Amino acid sequence: MIDLQTMEVKLDDKVALLRFNRPDKANALNLPLWHDLRAALDWADGESGVRAVVLAGHGKHFCAGIDLSMLAGLQSSIQDECEGRKRDKLRRVILDLQDCVNSLERCRKPVIAAVHGACLGGGLDIALAADFRFAAEGAVFGVREVDLGMVADVGSLQRLPRVVGEGVAREMALTGRDMVADEALDAGLVNKVLADPDALLAAALQSARLIAAKSPLAVRGVKEVMNYSRDHSVADGLQFVAGWNAAMLISEDIQKAGMAAMMKQQVSFRD
Repeated sequence: MIDLQTMEVKLDDKVALLRFNRPDKANALNLPLWHDLRAALDWADGESGVRAVVLAGHGKHFCAGIDLSMLAGLQSSIQDECEGRKRDKLRRVILDLQDCVNSLERCRKPVIAAVHGACLGGGLDIALAADFRFAAEGAVFGVREVDLGMVADVGSLQRLPRVVGEGVAREMALTGRDMVADEALDAGLVNKVLADPDALLAAALQSARLIAAKSPLAVRGVKEVMNYSRDHSVADGLQFVAGWNAAMLISEDIQKAGMAAMMKQQVSFRD
């Protein structure tokens, strides 16, 4: 198991439960939490015993966005007598934070975001990088960066329109208004809304266990093919999946699944 400063990691029955663990700060994203998120997802990606991931938060909120103290300290961390080098340092900071969020997509194991309370700014960036999202009643989603006088730069403006459509995404990003759980369900931002955080976590874990019972090769393939197809034409996506199945289709998993179906038995796959 991996030991992190700002996240709790548990592994049970092939499902990794990753939880933001700064409840006294509404799980606001300081620099250690950004980096712990990437470390946790990289660990889940490389750990053969993990087949699915649930990402949640301790306390009253999923994640309230970037820690303002981190923004306050940013100026000193990029200081340089050369203005060009100073700007280059800032660009590298932004790219590093983007990579922390991208770790959810890069992880070959599906990631389910279980959102309760606030999911704002950077928290929404992270939730959008998950494969899908569940929410509890009372959850609130928002692109708040415009209220801080800045442009969201770690994923919301790129991913949100693909999930809820251009009009809704632009409205959220330009007004900074919040979207509550029921509206998020209607907009397709979340797949379902549960009564409370306990029911939310139970539903997310149940879905993760369903995934974990499938062929790991097939699950990883579905995620990779869908990610590729989202960013390419239909023709390109079809070429990609043809290459994937040419490489991966003939496996012990497909033989086991076929035999189990004929015998009407449960099937167990290797990691």
